[in-house]
Parts: sequence; C-alpha cells; structure tokens
Amino acid sequence: MKNSSRILLAFLLVGAFSYAFHLFSKPESRIEEKLSESTVNGKIILPSNLLDVHGNVVSSEEIEGKYIGLYFSASWCGPCRSFTPKLIKFKEEHNANFEVILIGSDGSAKAQANYMKKYKMPWLALKNQSDAARGLSQALDVEYIPYLVVLNPDGEVVSKNGKADIARLGLSAFSAWKELEE
Repeated sequence: MKNSSRILLAFLLVGAFSYAFHLFSKPESRIEEKLSESTVNGKIILPSNLLDVHGNVVSSEEIEGKYIGLYFSASWCGPCRSFTPKLIKFKEEHNANFEVILIGSDGSAKAQANYMKKYKMPWLALKNQSDAARGLSQALDVEYIPYLVVLNPDGEVVSKNGKADIARLGLSAFSAWKELEE
C-alpha cells in the first residue's frame, strides 16, 4: 500500500471515530437530563415513535412484548456492514420474539435511510442524530460500533455483548438470553 493511501486511510479512520464521538457527546449539563429520559428504575425507555425503512413513523407499541436488540451502527463502518447481514438472518429466525432497533451514527438522516434500504433492514430505527439516540448511547455506555444491546420485554438489559453472543452462539444466542432471565 502506498504511503499516501495509508495516510488517507488513517485520516478517514480518525475522522470517523472523532465524528462518532462528537455525535454521541453532549455538554455535561444535558447528559443527566438525557439519561433520565432513557431509563426509569434501571429499565430502558424507548421513544414512543420509531421510523421504518421508508421513514414512516411507527408506534413503539408494535414491538411490545418482544426482546429488543438496540443496534448501534452506521453505513460508514466496515465491521457494521459485515455484521448487519448476520443480524438480519438472526432477526428473521426469531421474528416472533425478537425485534431490532437501529440507532445510527450516520452523518445525515438520508445516509441512515440509504443504509437501511441498501441492506433491506427488516427493523425500525430511531431518528438519526436524535436526542433519544444520544441518550441511549450514553445510558448504555456505548463506546464503539457495531454494538448490540439486548433488552428483555420489560426493558431490562439482558446482554451488552449481543454481537459477540451471536458470533459465538449463532441462532442459539436467543435461547441463551432467555435462560439468563430464568
């Protein structure tokens, strides 16, 4: 690889991580406010309105009673693009009991929408760069992407290692999460 290509790659990586940090960072005075909006008594509170792959508003009531995978991802992230098809397959196998919500860190709503359409993501999303997205990221201590947090139907965190669980256990990761609840 030429030196100029290495320098460009390093610049892009630093820029991507800096942008993601900036996106999910808020001044200290607002952090507590956002955390309190995202959690109640240790349970994660999702916004009442989510977006489908076409940008239409969907009520979060449609996913009540299911395990939820909060998928922190972005179109510019190579590991995210690699994991997304695996998560789609996993979700399709557990469709009756498992839902995914994309919490994107793309630069714009259009980039997030294009990412969802390109991969035919069969799940809902939070509004790109919303306060709710930042609040959840901070409440769950998300430090990198891709990151998959699994919630039980009551909104309690079952696993903060959802990506690794799926990589290690495959389709049986869902059974392992349910066993953690017993």
